[in-house]
Amino acid sequence: MAETVTLSKILHIRENEKQNAQQSYNTAVDVFETTATQLYHLLRTKEEAEYSYDSYMQETAPIDRIREQAAYMERLNRQIMALQQELQTARNEMEQKQQWLNDAYVEVKKFEKIIEHRDEQTKERIKKYENTSMDEISIQQYVNRKPGE
Repeated sequence: MAETVTLSKILHIRENEKQNAQQSYNTAVDVFETTATQLYHLLRTKEEAEYSYDSYMQETAPIDRIREQAAYMERLNRQIMALQQELQTARNEMEQKQQWLNDAYVEVKKFEKIIEHRDEQTKERIKKYENTSMDEISIQQYVNRKPGE
């Protein structure tokens, strides 16, 4: 029984680790989603800028306006590249946290199974002891029985 108490304490520690892993994973997912949303909006902005640039090229627009638009699109491209790197880092972090969460989940399940198995063994031993005791009591009653009863 003392083993089960020790295992229960270890299980409690593993459950805390699992909760920490879950929180860490949720945070990583939030960071990933935020970065992905920023990238999406930036790509939409770039798409609109390209559309404007194409329309300037189709019509007679001042060369300065075309240069400004080209410079703006170049800045957007640099921002997009930086955000793509950031997004990849966030994705890697999220995947790492997910693996950590999976490992923690497996550890918790492992200790739950061990405790369950030990509890079943203890119950079986108690039942066997009770049956043996009942047999002994029955034998004693039979032996101590007075003739004629």
